[in-house]
Amino acid sequence: MAGILNITIDQGETYTNTNSVFLADGITAMNLTGYTVASKMRQNYTSTASHTITTTITSPATAGLIDSTLTATETSAIKAGYYVYDLEITSSSGIVTRVLEGKVHMKPGVTR
Repeated sequence: MAGILNITIDQGETYTNTNSVFLADGITAMNLTGYTVASKMRQNYTSTASHTITTTITSPATAGLIDSTLTATETSAIKAGYYVYDLEITSSSGIVTRVLEGKVHMKPGVTR
């Protein structure tokens, strides 16, 4: 089951976040060597339009850390409002696991 993390992003600012992936014991960091990671946000679960959140596995992969980033230019281009997102890892054998999901509040910016 995926963890839930609701986030707030200020439109026009750079967004960065680091998340930890743990084994079922909740204590041991998952070794993400050989995994890929992906994350998207949409206005709702059925929306066809999406925004890609840049994700990378932090070195060393054995630490189970994933960085998620949106540039200031990217957040400026996203309309203020509420969205949903998830973050998935894919093993080298093709097994996809959702590790994080939640809601995004894109707060409107004033300075442009």
